[in-house]
This record gives sequence, C-alpha cells and structure tokens, in this order.
Amino acid sequence: MPLLINGERVDLAQPTGDMIRAYPHLEEKAKLLRSQPAQIVEPKGLLYVQQREFAVTTPEDGSVSILGSDDATTCHIVVLRHTGSGATCLTHCDGSDTEAEVSLIMSSVKAFSDSTGYGRLEVHLVGGFNDDRQLSQKLTNQLLRAFDLQTDDVHLVTFCVTELNDREEKDIHFPIIYGIAVNVKTAEIFPATFPEKGPDENLRSAHILTGATLTNIYDAKMEQLHIGPYFWRPFPHVDFWLEQDDKQILQNLSTSPLAEPPHFVSHIRSTLTFLKEHPFPSRSLFPDRKPRIYKKNVEGLWEQVCSDKI
Repeated sequence: MPLLINGERVDLAQPTGDMIRAYPHLEEKAKLLRSQPAQIVEPKGLLYVQQREFAVTTPEDGSVSILGSDDATTCHIVVLRHTGSGATCLTHCDGSDTEAEVSLIMSSVKAFSDSTGYGRLEVHLVGGFNDDRQLSQKLTNQLLRAFDLQTDDVHLVTFCVTELNDREEKDIHFPIIYGIAVNVKTAEIFPATFPEKGPDENLRSAHILTGATLTNIYDAKMEQLHIGPYFWRPFPHVDFWLEQDDKQILQNLSTSPLAEPPHFVSHIRSTLTFLKEHPFPSRSLFPDRKPRIYKKNVEGLWEQVCSDKI
C-alpha cells in the first residue's frame, strides 16, 4: 500500500486542487504552517541541507537536533519520518530525478526503523508556488506519484506546496515559505531561515551547479558530516557568466527569476567564482580522494577533523 491520507489511498488521477478539497484538514494544516513567522535557526545543533542533498538522523543523535533547508522557490523540501524510531530525513528536491530520490530517502529512513516493529512512515511536503512555468506543480505531482509507488504505506501529513504556498503581489507570484526546519527530538516542523549554511557552502553549491545527483551528507551513527569527494570538469563559459549583470544571471540561472530571495545572485556569483578557482577539484580540493569530515565541537558548531584520526 502506498500514499495514504487519513488511512485512505490517494487518488492521483484527480487534480491536486480536488485532492485538497477532499481533505480539508490538509489545507488547514498548511494555513497554520504559513501563518507562522520564519524562525532564525542558529548553527548550534543544526545540520543544514542544500539542494540535492539529504540527511537522516534519529532522536538519539547527540550532535544534531535540527535539520533544515531554505531558498526553495520551485523546489520542494521533503521531511520523511518514522514515528516509531523517530528516524527523520530532510531533503531539498528540484525535480532532477524525483523517483530515484524518493526511493533513496525511503531506504535511508527504513534502515534506522526496521527493528522497532511499530510506528508508521509520515511525509511532509513544503515549497513551490504558482510559478509561470508550472515547475512547482510538476514537482508536486512527481513527488506524490513517487511516494505512491512505494511498497510501504506512506502517510501524507503536511501538504504546503504550490497553490497552498502561494502569495500574489502586483500580479507576481511568490512562495510564502522558502525554508523549513525539523526538530529531530520533538518532530516539530516550522518555517525557518539560516544565517549559516555551511560548512563548505561554496563547495557544496558547486557540486549542485555541475550536475550532482542526490547525495547523503551525514553519517548519523558516527555523528559526522561528510562532504565529497566531488569531481567536475571545468565549468563551461565561467568567465562569461561572471561578466554578466544581475538581471542576466537571474534570467538564465534561476527557475523563477522574479521570486528568488535577495541573495540569490550573490550566491551564484560566489559559486561561479569558486568553480573558476577550482576547475580540477581532484587536484586542488580532493587530491587524496577522501571526503572532508566534520564533527560538532563542544559549542555545537561544525569542526573539520583529520581523516586519519577517525
């Protein structure tokens, strides 16, 4: 049995608008989530997840208590949790390979949950808006379909996506919620922003911009963040892109130019500069072919550890 709402199989043949009307509690829950102001989440105890990354951990984790991601416009942030073990996964999906990504996060959460014998899998979907190209709606449909294909029951608990996460201002549509966090200990999900998106923010962004597939960045048993090793070819026309004005970068490197957060262009420029500085990461970043490994220190902040000390 696959995707369920209130214990009933979801009819994915109907438009999502009809599905929302059939289950008014989903709309009420989305309204409640939208009404909450975004909380600023400081780095202590935080594991920040970028686009095309995922992380899974449990309430027993002594280092990470919050998983979070933001800057989602047409992207969706997915939280999958097993109510028995408390194993929780957060990922930031952009529609690049949704079916494979859902299978990956399902198996990752189940790996922590098989021995409990009780509880259920619950999914929370947040993000997207009524964008002109309907990329958000396409991703919403892909995610619903991918969860419905699973052999396990998956209960849709939060559905704050696309039309349920849309606001309009002067005929321009924007998402209401750009980011969320989940408290791994309490299971609370809330709108959030993150002043710190590290470690290795530019390196991880470069991995995405060069066509990464969904990557697991966290070892919950060791309580370690693993970044890389990542390899890419020299980014094509990087000098050309760095010469372009903000408008050109927005128009060409965003799925939703009018709805991006204010720091989007500076973030892209920073990533492009990093790619220019590191055309061959096998030489400059990962000569030993080993990941960069981080653990939380006594202040709850990420600190790089030498791989030979592990």
